[in-house]
Amino acid sequence: MPLNERIYKIEQLLKNRTVVPFSLMQERTEASRASLNRDLQFMRDRLRMPIVFDKDLGGYRLDGGGGKPVQTELPGLWFNDTEIHALLTMQQLISGLDRGGLLGPHLKPLMARLKELLGSADNSANEVSRRVRVLGVQVRNLPLANFAAVGSALLRRKRLHIRYHARYNDQPSEREVSPQRLVYYRDNWYLDGWCHLRNDIRSFAVDAIERIEILESRAKDILEKELDEVLGAGYGIFSGKDVKWAKLRFTPERARWVASERWHSKQKGSFEPDGSYLLEVPFSHPQELIMDILRHGAAVEVVGPASLRKQVEAEAIAIAAQYGC
Repeated sequence: MPLNERIYKIEQLLKNRTVVPFSLMQERTEASRASLNRDLQFMRDRLRMPIVFDKDLGGYRLDGGGGKPVQTELPGLWFNDTEIHALLTMQQLISGLDRGGLLGPHLKPLMARLKELLGSADNSANEVSRRVRVLGVQVRNLPLANFAAVGSALLRRKRLHIRYHARYNDQPSEREVSPQRLVYYRDNWYLDGWCHLRNDIRSFAVDAIERIEILESRAKDILEKELDEVLGAGYGIFSGKDVKWAKLRFTPERARWVASERWHSKQKGSFEPDGSYLLEVPFSHPQELIMDILRHGAAVEVVGPASLRKQVEAEAIAIAAQYGC
């Protein structure tokens, strides 16, 4: 059993019992007498734990002075092997999501400490890094300063003044925004907030903020239920209140994948007699939904509504024209 695992078990025994016999420590740590004595000395000298041997009680206990028991914690971070592996795995997952390097500087000291505790004899930390991969797609560059400012204003409940470059019309605008929450969606960050220019709820791509300033004025608070009713009502990150339902029919071959996918929290799905799959999802603005429909090519047909079917048809005709069809 590695040193950190033994130290963890000894500390748990001392915290949970009035006195701990040496034989019980040996049993729980599977250590030799010499190794266990070294561990106890290490905990006293290096970790400053007040471990004493009580002859009257016949075992070891924590002593805060004057014979009184003491509540103590191991200094710094100290975990058992299972917890360290779990944290290292989480670190790999976070690193995979953290494409902008937003969390990396904050995680480095923690990860260094965990790797030190785990030890390098069996290359366990490196094994986790080698075996766990998170691959992002369509990730956009995100300035760290913008993300930090948004996060600060969000938690301090301050308004933001931003210069926002909307991609849908390629036009910049000056906005005053009361931030409500940060959302990580499809490998990119978005800010849900109350736009004082539009006097309505809006979602902003953080990477599209060209300039940002934290204001001293108090942010307007919006109920989470209201945010969900507007931003969660339709398909995609930029949804709205005017909701329609798209009906999409996928071929039996493509149904094997789509039937297990989650396109929207309120989606409906059913198999048809021929094995095809009918998916119904709510949407407000069709742009993002159209992009996802087109990636399935001829394996999907828009059944309704007619307006969405015409838009997808127009896109398909334009694509065919580019290839001389």
